[in-house]
Amino acid sequence: MAFDTLTNRLQDTFRNMTGKGKLSEKNINDALSEIRISLLEADVSLEVINELLDHTRKEVVGMKVTRDVEPSQMFVKVVNDKLIEILGTETAELEFKSKPGVMMMVGLQGSGKTTSIAKIANKLTKDENKKVLLVAADLARPAAIEQLKILGQQIGVEVFAKMDSTPVEVVSEALAYGKDFDVILIDTAGRLQIDDELMQQLVDIQALSKPDEILLSVDAMSGQDVINVANGFKSKLKLTGLVATKFDGDSRGGSILSVRYLTQVPVKYVGVGEGIDELESFHPDRTASRILGMGDIVSLVEKAQEKMDVEAAERSAERMMKGQFTLDDMLVQLQQVSKMGSMSGLMKMIPGANKFANQIDDNDANESLKKTEAMILSMTPAERQDPSIIRSTRKRRIANGAGVSTTDVNRLLNQYDKMKKQMRMFSRMF
Repeated sequence: MAFDTLTNRLQDTFRNMTGKGKLSEKNINDALSEIRISLLEADVSLEVINELLDHTRKEVVGMKVTRDVEPSQMFVKVVNDKLIEILGTETAELEFKSKPGVMMMVGLQGSGKTTSIAKIANKLTKDENKKVLLVAADLARPAAIEQLKILGQQIGVEVFAKMDSTPVEVVSEALAYGKDFDVILIDTAGRLQIDDELMQQLVDIQALSKPDEILLSVDAMSGQDVINVANGFKSKLKLTGLVATKFDGDSRGGSILSVRYLTQVPVKYVGVGEGIDELESFHPDRTASRILGMGDIVSLVEKAQEKMDVEAAERSAERMMKGQFTLDDMLVQLQQVSKMGSMSGLMKMIPGANKFANQIDDNDANESLKKTEAMILSMTPAERQDPSIIRSTRKRRIANGAGVSTTDVNRLLNQYDKMKKQMRMFSRMF
């Protein structure tokens, strides 16, 4: 994920401050020097780095340290507050003034623009029950219209497209056609770089459609050049927000800090995966917390609510509270967790657990889950309800059916026994 390297470096810096009795000028300078290097490596611009470090120095020098709070914790609090300010203070939502609301998506070719607009359409349809019309106004790239049609079909959203027209004519007809929709989302053309022809086309579409929102798609992996791209679009268009794509990739992430602060255009969404539902609203406070390695428990809970089969989880939890725990219940719990994404990604959201995330091999974790699921599904209903009846011949049959060894089956049964004992102890507490 974005910011991983930065997070690890900052955590090492803060760990070195732990145990210090006071915030001296030396340990402050040492920490700030380490933070400067970490931010430079993460692709944060010098202007933003200086703003953060100057503010932090001013706040912490001479700060009165209270008896119950470690100096390192107070230092982190100052950095956290300034990071939130740089990232935008408040969560920026889409705002549509009337019906139908109109949004333009702009960006360079390859920045994830078309996929992002489909993800937003999916989010508005599912989360807000909006009737959405997607408009294929990117006629420069032949595959863009087909791509948008496929994505629209996938999410059940209508796509307005015409091949034998200009982009402005397409938008004009789409606005007339979509007057009974709640929201009209316009996918515009991109280029490999900003040019006059592209910008004039976008300016004309802006003048015609009078959009409530103009979102710029920016690639989190593109480094400092993203600032020039954002400023180029901002000079011609009334940008209202950014969509940071490829946030799940091996990106250093600092360019997003820079572009948000230097353009003063809020980040509204981040793409956290290739799936059509892998788009998250951008929360400055939660992002700052994750950058500093303090987790993001709110997003973890929201992800659980969104991804989990609540009824299945509740039925299983109710049985466990009564001290009843079968292999069927174990399978339900494992399947619910797997729906929430990679194990390392989940660990990063748990306060204090970030340092263990890099020790997890997601491929191994997925393989282990698949083996566990195959073994349980190879059992008969009676065996899943009462695993004590599983003897050597049954173990061989289960192993053969799941394509594993009897050692794997024994390991699963031992794991189940431990979990069952823990559930019984837990149930006696209530």
